[in-house]
Amino acid sequence: MNRRDWIRSLGLGTLATSAAALPSASAFAAPSPASRSMDLVKITRVRAFATRPNKVNLIVVKVETSEPGLYGLGCATFTQRPTPVLAAVADFLDPFARGRDVSNIEDLWQNAYTSSYWRNGPVLNNALSGLDMALWDIQGKRAGMPVYQLLGGKCRFAVDCYSHASGRDLKEVEDSVRSKLEQGFRHVRIQMGSYGSEHLSTRSDFKDAGFGMPQDRLMESQPYIKATLKMFEHVRNVFGDEPELLHDVHERIEPRDAIRFLKELEKYRPFFIEDPLPPEANDYFRQMRAATTVPIAMGELFNSPHEWIPLIKDRLIDFIRVHLSQTGGFSVARKIATLAEMFNVRSAWHGPGDVSPVGHAANFHLDLAIHNFGIQEYSPFNDATQDIFSGCPTLKNGYVSVNEAPGWGVDFNEEAAKKYPIDKPERPAYWDPVRRRDGTAVRP
Repeated sequence: MNRRDWIRSLGLGTLATSAAALPSASAFAAPSPASRSMDLVKITRVRAFATRPNKVNLIVVKVETSEPGLYGLGCATFTQRPTPVLAAVADFLDPFARGRDVSNIEDLWQNAYTSSYWRNGPVLNNALSGLDMALWDIQGKRAGMPVYQLLGGKCRFAVDCYSHASGRDLKEVEDSVRSKLEQGFRHVRIQMGSYGSEHLSTRSDFKDAGFGMPQDRLMESQPYIKATLKMFEHVRNVFGDEPELLHDVHERIEPRDAIRFLKELEKYRPFFIEDPLPPEANDYFRQMRAATTVPIAMGELFNSPHEWIPLIKDRLIDFIRVHLSQTGGFSVARKIATLAEMFNVRSAWHGPGDVSPVGHAANFHLDLAIHNFGIQEYSPFNDATQDIFSGCPTLKNGYVSVNEAPGWGVDFNEEAAKKYPIDKPERPAYWDPVRRRDGTAVRP
């Protein structure tokens, strides 16, 4: 059918009038290669910055573009190994990304992911996350929208968060919980001292035998389990059933002990118990799920899809709790959230102090946009951090709101960051060993 017959078939009146009202055929033509190249924005440089404003090492990646003044920021924080991430960005991702189209986020991610051949390691995943998050920031800025709008808009008015309450004894825990509730939090994570209640274990036989290093710490399972059960009982007796209580096992007890522990916690109705098992013991989740109804949150240590996919698809956990930069960035987390929604698993992204405000903003933007949001871990930003990062998300009555500026809404002051250098190579950040009474290493 030619153009004249097509117009007549539409019943548009006289041919002359209708034809004149229509756009010319050239209006439907594809843009020429020359005009397309004018619209193309390319990556010109990828840089990583290290700073330590809150006693933890933070890594921020900045992607610069061929459009003057347009850049994006991403979080690549691997606080225990910051210098390898800096090298990975400078030596590998920068030359890889230069000259590529900033719009092609998925293509860039897929090819950067396989560019090292071996993948799913924490160093390269964090470096890749910095690039990926920065590209989403750029995409939001080019669209003139906050990133959550690019995902379909808000599912809730703000992000409900939980905060940390702890103390070395029941009275200190009680006072800490009361403070959090007075601040407006409805969800509170309760801990008796540090992870595993190390201060309750006393018989360090390995130290008497000269095994390990003097700074190595002691943690025995049974004192921890008994104290934590008493802590839940005390907090429920004082504050009743209304506050939602969370707790982090931090993978520090054996699987059989963990299953028994969760069964005994049922009567206190925890909102969730975090990381009851290490990733190396994931197969035990099947037995744990069959034995107890306590909600389980897992994933802080995950690097690879092979770790989280089985737990989600078999409904062995209730909350997926990955660290966005550890898994490779915002693009990965979107896919995890979609997968989890299909199996009624909710989100609880890792949000500790060793995430930059850029990374926290990525958490919050995803929280706003996904239907299966569960809860978000909140860590406050101190004055030094806000000196470096402007536009940080804000907290009110236990809810966090993001800056509505395009992209993540967070900016980074390179000069201010220099005032807070990261740990020196001779004094690196790492987890000091924790041991059982006989010296056996405790994970994680």
